[in-house]
Amino acid sequence: MVDVEYVSSLHDVPPSDWRRLAERAGHVFATPEWLLTWWRHYGNARRQLIGLVRSDGELVAIVPLYVWRRRGLPVLRFVGHGPSDQLGPICAPLSDPASAAAVEAAIAAMPLRRFILLAEQIPGDQSFGEFARAHVFYRDSSPALQLTDTSWEAFLRARGRNFRQQVRRFPRKLAELGPVSYRLANDADRHQRDVDLLFELHRKRWGGSETPFFHARPFHGEFAQCALSRGWLRLWFLEVGGFPVAAHYGFRYAGVEAAYQGGRDPSLRNQPLGFVLLSHTIHEAVVDGMREFRLGRGGAAYKKRFATMDPGLETYGVARGAAAWVTLMAALAARGRALGLRRVLDRT
Repeated sequence: MVDVEYVSSLHDVPPSDWRRLAERAGHVFATPEWLLTWWRHYGNARRQLIGLVRSDGELVAIVPLYVWRRRGLPVLRFVGHGPSDQLGPICAPLSDPASAAAVEAAIAAMPLRRFILLAEQIPGDQSFGEFARAHVFYRDSSPALQLTDTSWEAFLRARGRNFRQQVRRFPRKLAELGPVSYRLANDADRHQRDVDLLFELHRKRWGGSETPFFHARPFHGEFAQCALSRGWLRLWFLEVGGFPVAAHYGFRYAGVEAAYQGGRDPSLRNQPLGFVLLSHTIHEAVVDGMREFRLGRGGAAYKKRFATMDPGLETYGVARGAAAWVTLMAALAARGRALGLRRVLDRT
């Protein structure tokens, strides 16, 4: 028997159940640590609608929503949008019929007479649109590697000859400038300096521009400290002659390693710093027995060189009520033109 309850705060979710379901979801963006940190930085005291779905008394799904817009037609979004590389219900993958049924029940039991749910960055291989009766707005790339090889040499043998040669040649070429080394930032005493260095290299990479990642610095500063204490943080630095020239910021959770952001010294723009450092981080993931390496949102060419699959991330619209359907259809009609989804929603 499936029961659905809506609570008004993430703090009402039993922590042990939440951690169990985040493990089943298989990504760090579902954890209490990530989402509670997000809420402290971005919640702005908005109204939360947290769906808890139980089957025979056991919590099987959490649907963490909040009311993004109140004026006129309520628009709901998943807690965590923006910084998160993946969103959606916190449960086993929705390809599992039991998980899909639980989330379908949660949407049906939503305690609002009319609303639009903007369901962003749902994995494209989980068929959210089918059981949620949702309309697809956008699809983004989300490349990844299945790490089925038992050794780094086996991993390289499965790649093309040119790729194998570059993995070996590029570090040797870089070593002409000085000794090449890699440092994992796992020292709590120098953690703040390492985070500052990450942002310094990131900002240099973008010519001093204040990117979305740079604007999210307070959030990442807090979460990176937590991730370090949990053993999830994978903050690598590539050093040449003892000087840091590139950074890789990612997370390791539930057998999955996820790349998130990085930076590099633009004075070495002719050197393949990103390729060298990413190759090293994947090498370490293979050696340590990770089952998957996710390259993050976006279909950049360098990611495609490493990826073995791309399930994608899809953004959906779900509507309840006549006014909600009219607005949703207007947003669908405007897709791809100057009047985009959020501008349509902003006018409601």
